[in-house]
Amino acid sequence: MPLPEEFLSYTRRMMGEELFSTFLHGMQEEPSASIRLNPLKCPSLRPEESEPVPWCKDGYYLKSRPNFTVDPLLHAGYYYVQEASSMFIDRVLRQYVPSPVYMLDLCAAPGGKSTAARAALPAGSLLVSNEPVRQRAQILSENIQKWGHPECIVTNNYPIDFRRGKLMFDVILCDVPCSGEGMFRKNPEAIAEWSPQNVERCSQLQREIVADAWQCLRPNGLLIYSTCTYNTKENEENVAWLCAELGASVLPADTCADWNITGSLLEGFQAPVYRFIPGKTRGEGLFMAVLRKPAGNTGPTHEKSMRDQIRKALKPLYDGVPEATAKGKDRIPSQAQALAIGAPNSDYPHVELSYGQAMQYLRREAIAIADAPRGLVLMTFLGAPLGFAKNIGNRANNLYPQEWKIKTTHIPEEYETILRLA
Repeated sequence: MPLPEEFLSYTRRMMGEELFSTFLHGMQEEPSASIRLNPLKCPSLRPEESEPVPWCKDGYYLKSRPNFTVDPLLHAGYYYVQEASSMFIDRVLRQYVPSPVYMLDLCAAPGGKSTAARAALPAGSLLVSNEPVRQRAQILSENIQKWGHPECIVTNNYPIDFRRGKLMFDVILCDVPCSGEGMFRKNPEAIAEWSPQNVERCSQLQREIVADAWQCLRPNGLLIYSTCTYNTKENEENVAWLCAELGASVLPADTCADWNITGSLLEGFQAPVYRFIPGKTRGEGLFMAVLRKPAGNTGPTHEKSMRDQIRKALKPLYDGVPEATAKGKDRIPSQAQALAIGAPNSDYPHVELSYGQAMQYLRREAIAIADAPRGLVLMTFLGAPLGFAKNIGNRANNLYPQEWKIKTTHIPEEYETILRLA
């Protein structure tokens, strides 16, 4: 689908001829496939035939794009499929967050930046991942549970609800809804939905979201502002508004010149901001800025009271505490417990599945498992927990969540390895 003329005209003026030509060339290239490993689940594994993403210690570019859906290790939370530019959040958090914090990812679905943040945050931190749209929040909850870190809470609320609840955080990520210009290369629907009017609407909505978030940020706290679009209205102009209206200061991020990240494209605005442009940077379109709230006096919040505050003010979809549910006479452990790092899963017999059996399990089909004790068992693939089943002898009742089941009909006969021992 051709790019809109109004978009091309504006972007040419904004970028200048040389950068615009590089951008147009990049838009014709095939997007890179990249994944980010879960360091607490697979510290000794690496992708086959890959190159490191330079701004994320757990990120890798793949030589080609495999069919991720049919890899059980993806569903076990061993890695997350994420485009490389978005992994820049890892670099920012490791630079500016050296000690435990309470962090809010305000517009978090589907969970790429949240899982990256949870991997980068120091031990003892608590991450709240929020998504206002219910259906997207369910997907976010699934991905957070697969990632497996216990110190995560998933909520389904609007930004204003956090302000009304008087919740306060040390770090807030506002990866705000935007006009989606950075997705043009991967998603033709984004091109069809683009218009100058939508850019203007997004710009105003972004300011409303950030203004609510700012009220929930502790003095001296960090607000990380991010979009997947190119224009300055949704990027530099909003950052300048944050500085002028809310007193924010813009912080520099550690980068290297050979990463080819572009700075400000707004005339007269020279604060350190970071724009990823296809053709120049190896990734999709992204803009990010790191802002500091002015210092003031505020006391620390203990984790228990923070959890209590969240439960009182909001309705978490998932609060990082795996629980069992009653099913007849049985107490069925949650899927979160199967996937959680450090969960007491040694209490259950482990049943190692073949690749074919693992795919049957993930499709929520009944499985016959020989030489396994009756009762609740934990299904694993290559040692990775997938979920629970109840073995009744001639077959095992599949307890994988109905809403998570794989629907693909094309299953390879053999496992196509994506990860290998480092």
